[in-house]
Amino acid sequence: PFQVIMIPLFVLVKEFGWIDSYWGLTIPLIFSPYGTFLLRQFFKTIPLELEDAAKIDGCSWFRIYWNIMLPLSKPAMATLGIFVFMWSWNNFLWPLLIVSSLEMKTLPLGLAYFLGQYTIYWNLLMVGATIALVPVLVIFFFAQRYFIEGITLTGLKG
Repeated sequence: PFQVIMIPLFVLVKEFGWIDSYWGLTIPLIFSPYGTFLLRQFFKTIPLELEDAAKIDGCSWFRIYWNIMLPLSKPAMATLGIFVFMWSWNNFLWPLLIVSSLEMKTLPLGLAYFLGQYTIYWNLLMVGATIALVPVLVIFFFAQRYFIEGITLTGLKG
């Protein structure tokens, strides 16, 4: 869970001088153990014969990665991109730690302002939550073709 790496990550971001900046909000959330595991599992499913054929054709390691592995990994990259975007967009705890100025507050932090001590502005909270959902849906519909491509490629065995 994120709470395990939260304090060391905060210290690292503070040493880089990224407190209350876009760098501090985005860079630490891009790299995750989940992404490493997902891409490792995906690359293990790619047949080694493709790599061997490229070596026989005289391709360098970079060219094998750039021309063969990277295009085949579009579905996994799209999946990882959507998950990282959703986690970053909906994250409450990390921006609460990193951001101090009002201009840098994220949407989940802004939605918390509608929760008072004795009252909750349900109408404004629901409108804000609906608005917060729109970018996630747009990203999902944009990357949906990569999901379908991944399902199609997975079904082809032989």
